[in-house]
Amino acid sequence: MSNLDLSPTPTRCGGNRHTGPVRELQAGKQVPLGESTVVRRLLPNLGRRMVGAWCFVDHYGPDNIADEPGMQVPPHPHMGLQTVSWLRAGEVLHRDSLGSLQTVRPGELGLMTAGRAIAHSEESPRPHPALHGAQLWVALPAAHRATAPTFEHHADLPVVTGGGGLRATVILGELAGAASPGTAYTPLVGADLTLAPGTDARLPLDPDFEYAALTVSGAPEVDGVPLTPGSLLYLGCGRTDLPLRATEAGNLLLLGGEPFEEEIVMWWNFVGRTGDEIAAARAAWNAGGDGFGTVHGYAGDRLLAPELPPVPLKPRGRAR
Repeated sequence: MSNLDLSPTPTRCGGNRHTGPVRELQAGKQVPLGESTVVRRLLPNLGRRMVGAWCFVDHYGPDNIADEPGMQVPPHPHMGLQTVSWLRAGEVLHRDSLGSLQTVRPGELGLMTAGRAIAHSEESPRPHPALHGAQLWVALPAAHRATAPTFEHHADLPVVTGGGGLRATVILGELAGAASPGTAYTPLVGADLTLAPGTDARLPLDPDFEYAALTVSGAPEVDGVPLTPGSLLYLGCGRTDLPLRATEAGNLLLLGGEPFEEEIVMWWNFVGRTGDEIAAARAAWNAGGDGFGTVHGYAGDRLLAPELPPVPLKPRGRAR
């Protein structure tokens, strides 16, 4: 998925400022995506730029798009990151410059590793009565950010059931001894938590990870904090478990990982280490160079990168 902001600000992330257990509630920013979709952007935000290697989180829906274009994101580039597509309702058709053509459905993992360079498009196939899900990015560490691009699709993902009404699907990384088949380049976890009515459970966590919880539906309590859909609760590090409660059915995304020690610059759809690197990638894409490849089959023009900001792009730490 693309960041379609025509005036994207440089996001400077990374660094080693760690926290113990906290409860920091973050509100999402409304951002238009494509022709008719509006997303809630949870990362980066004014209070926090990263959770582990997770550097970008958009939550969208639930939307009735039967009479709307739905998601229509033209071919656009990525580098230095992984994209994670996760749906609760609807379908998204993924095309990329590797020749991949894959429909991603609810409960399936669409994982694209941009590495040194890739281009892709995303669209809602017709008919498309509903759309609800999240798009997430993972920053690649320096040792792997120039890796060859790949696309993975996994329809079968491991599930953790710890009792008390909790069911956790491991999207990426590891949780409670269960590991996703998706390729991860840093120690992290992304999990879909389903809470049945009356849930009262404790989910085991890795105390070396920092965590955040995003409410997708319902109004569950996370460590005693009630969350409404589209809100993000940053939980910090040092936790061995997480109390979860729900009087009604609810759904959460749990994101976590070892605090990302590297400093990065994230601008538009690129993750790099210097402003010059970002500027070179932008120029190469807009000039039509073949480094990103070509997306075939999308009915429309590719998306050009916007103008660079008037200030230098400099790497900084992961927290403000």
